[in-house]
Amino acid sequence: MTSIINSTVPEFKVQAYHNGKFVTVTNEDLKGKWAIFFFYPADFTFVCPTELVDMVDKYDRFKAMGVEIYSVSTDTHFVHKAWHDTSESIRKINYPMLADPTGVLSRGFGVMIEEEGVAYRGTFVVNPEGKVKLVEIQDNSIGRNADELLRKVAAAQFVEAHPGEVCPAKWQQGAETLKPSIDLVGKI
Repeated sequence: MTSIINSTVPEFKVQAYHNGKFVTVTNEDLKGKWAIFFFYPADFTFVCPTELVDMVDKYDRFKAMGVEIYSVSTDTHFVHKAWHDTSESIRKINYPMLADPTGVLSRGFGVMIEEEGVAYRGTFVVNPEGKVKLVEIQDNSIGRNADELLRKVAAAQFVEAHPGEVCPAKWQQGAETLKPSIDLVGKI
């Protein structure tokens, strides 16, 4: 199995539902900013809306960090709109909901479940150069936590801005980091 870490986001052009409109989103839209691709199995389901609302509850914090969120499922943009119009929870979403009915994104990021035609719960953090810096893929019965994702994005941004430093376990923004060197070997 080949790792997707530090690989470039695949080229894509998909439809999305965003702020009451249908829009086109491409890999070119990512250039120069941080992005999160937040794959989920399907609209009108059970765990998915809890995660999408958790992300929208933290959306202002992500935006303040210069991060755009893109939720992605294999539904069409029409289904995203219908879900948005009928669900009080999903109506809160103000980040782009990408439609991937052909599976181009789901396959490109390695989360497509071919026999079901849906994606695993995959989370990908992409830096401003279009490189994947964080990957989490989990079974569809396990929901994710936006607070933990905020922490990880902050760590990814910190190490990108501070070459030679690393963030230890449970690192929080403003906490001490480490500068790997021979002096630290065996002392942590």
